[in-house]
Amino acid sequence: MKFRYFKNFVIAVAGVVLISSCKKFLDINRDPDRIPAANPPMAQLLTSAQMNLAFEGGSDLFRYSALIAQQMSGQASQPNQTYEYDRYNITGSDENNVWSSIFATTLSDLELIIKNASAGGSPHYAGVAKILKAYEYSLVVDTWGDVPYTEAQQLDGNTSPHYDDDATIYPKLIQLLTDAVADLGQTTSTLSPGTNSLMYTNANFTTAKAQWIKLANTLKLRLLLHYSKKDPAFAIAQMGTLLGSSATFMASNTDNFQMIFNDAANQRNPITQFEVSRPNYLFANATMVNLMNAKSDPRRPFYFTPFPFTSSPATYKGVTPGDPATINYSRVHTYLRGNATGSPVQQSGGGILANAYTYSGTAPLRMVTYPEYCFIRAEAGLMGVANNDPQTWFTNGVTAAMQQAGVAVSDITAYLAANGTLTGTNAQKLQQIIEEKYVALFGVSVEPWNNWRRTGYPALTPPANRIAQVSNVPRSLFYAQSEIDLNPNCPGQKPADLQAKVFWDN
Repeated sequence: MKFRYFKNFVIAVAGVVLISSCKKFLDINRDPDRIPAANPPMAQLLTSAQMNLAFEGGSDLFRYSALIAQQMSGQASQPNQTYEYDRYNITGSDENNVWSSIFATTLSDLELIIKNASAGGSPHYAGVAKILKAYEYSLVVDTWGDVPYTEAQQLDGNTSPHYDDDATIYPKLIQLLTDAVADLGQTTSTLSPGTNSLMYTNANFTTAKAQWIKLANTLKLRLLLHYSKKDPAFAIAQMGTLLGSSATFMASNTDNFQMIFNDAANQRNPITQFEVSRPNYLFANATMVNLMNAKSDPRRPFYFTPFPFTSSPATYKGVTPGDPATINYSRVHTYLRGNATGSPVQQSGGGILANAYTYSGTAPLRMVTYPEYCFIRAEAGLMGVANNDPQTWFTNGVTAAMQQAGVAVSDITAYLAANGTLTGTNAQKLQQIIEEKYVALFGVSVEPWNNWRRTGYPALTPPANRIAQVSNVPRSLFYAQSEIDLNPNCPGQKPADLQAKVFWDN
């Protein structure tokens, strides 16, 4: 796939979103001179919104949530930015960029599409934009809790939106997804997305439409599962109704909601671009690696570079390279960065190993995946939702996640034989499901953190050097400082301990 639509604009957007804390935005509202509210170019708006969405998910929100959930670590990066994030020193000013990108660009573009497509007889465009809006807002609510919703939809008509109670937003997102499916089911549409869509790209919208509908229903399941801590009876009933209906859901890894990138300057995925521009900022977290090491997880060499590596020197600090019992893992590897050439090298004087690999940057940015859907079904069955055998869906989830990473069939078989059977109490089975989901969702923004907040799995211990104000793992993030400073209807900054909970976490 080539980025043929407004390439220069998309590249500029990507650069802004990728590197945080370099430029601070002063308002959450879109510049009205950029795109006309009446009769906007919907094809270009969709391309722009999708690119922004992917870069948001692979930059700030990915780093914040992956560090908090202890999939990644910044401890070795001192005194760099991620070192501070790792010890929970994530300030409102740090979040200005991502907040502005979400509200001033992505959601604004999507709202323009929805309004004009609905008025202009293009329900297919409206349906896609509604799904993207529901997805984006779910991340916003899960990260911050109460946020502007109702008045934010007024675009330039309200530059100081009030905040909605987050508990009232989720039902609106679920309804938005229902409306989106209805829009996509319309037999006629003046305009329909084609190859300008960077997700589910297909010149034949009939093919793409089926995947968008599967995404909408799968995303509904994700949102309903989030209710499981606050109101399990509601979650069970609603999930049972949805799964018992004629709705279609993701059926394989080919249905993944993701964006593919190119091996070309400014077209590589945001994780690779960050790693190139800011090397030695992100490392594998011991929590993630130890969990994988305990099961001899065959995804390790795809997720992370080996440390010590399996080439010369013959030994490194007394450890024999190639010994699975002693190999550890260091930096993000091919699963999140694409094909690699080269090899790791030892720096002079020993100690940290430098990553001399060159990556294609073509790894997809995954947002909602088929393995996640399988683990949702497994957990639903464990909760008591009918016709959802937990073991079957657990096996399906592990298998799909391994296949997605490129693991050999023989290694998948061996892993399932050793780790693929749910055993013990329901609490122990839930732990197995969530810990496998935690590994499978590596690179998916926010959701691993959500799962920990819902279930407490995997067990996370705050870093010893965490800042004094935050004694426990954060439950949500501060509001962007630009909101505190410039929106008089912002409810004010959250408590310094970052223990303010979103509605479903109570």
